[in-house]
Amino acid sequence: MTERFDCHHCNESLYGKKYILKEENPHCVACFEELYANTCEECGTPIGCDCKDLSYKDRHWHEGCFHCSRCGSSLVDKPFAAKEEQLLCTDCYSNEYSSKCQECKKTIMPGTRKMEYKGSSWHETCFTCQRCQQPIGTKSFIPKENQNFCVPCYEKQYALQCPITTGGVTYRDQPWHRECFVCTACKKQLSGQRFTARDEFPYCLTCFCDLYAKKCAGCTNPISGLGGTKYISFEERQWHNDCFNCKKCSLSLVGRGFLTERDDILCPDCGKDI
Repeated sequence: MTERFDCHHCNESLYGKKYILKEENPHCVACFEELYANTCEECGTPIGCDCKDLSYKDRHWHEGCFHCSRCGSSLVDKPFAAKEEQLLCTDCYSNEYSSKCQECKKTIMPGTRKMEYKGSSWHETCFTCQRCQQPIGTKSFIPKENQNFCVPCYEKQYALQCPITTGGVTYRDQPWHRECFVCTACKKQLSGQRFTARDEFPYCLTCFCDLYAKKCAGCTNPISGLGGTKYISFEERQWHNDCFNCKKCSLSLVGRGFLTERDDILCPDCGKDI
């Protein structure tokens, strides 16, 4: 007598039929799809055995349904971004969410280096000195009248000497008139005020923080580091101690373990499902 070979669920014979093993138990195609097939996020129908199942963060799509939510172009085997549960091709994501270069007005594509200053952004190659037209990059620069200058060019074009020998203010063993000893950026008088210096140029604390201080990834305000300010640093990002909190539950993560999801930081409890 021939041994039976039946579907584990409906008991229909599988001889001469296509079947799928699930935990070493054979299932006919219909039962397997009814019991185990994932539902497509786009069309809402099961993803059958004869279809490719594309998944992202526990969500599933038919190959033909895996497309950009804006332009409809296929995302199969292409880079994409997720925004508010929607999948976007890199072009649509950049056009809608990426910043524009202050100089060339073109989109700054995700993953490319950009320079930021006072809410404006530039491509790295577009952030140049007004005088010599060379890229400033990560070097020191001085803004003047909505233009940016590298330090050598600023010094050649604008730096002044104070021809006095007594009185006034002494800075780096050089005498200055009180009214001439001003912040390099905003020109506020520094006599009697707290200030700091960069490349031997004096700055008020506000301008120094705006120009050179690292920005907090939480509140985006400068981290001055002056007066013993404490901050957290992780993978080229920094936070004020008070801003280093879980994105979901706001629990302080200072001195605790944490997880990352894209640009967010999460406590272990909130991040256990990612």
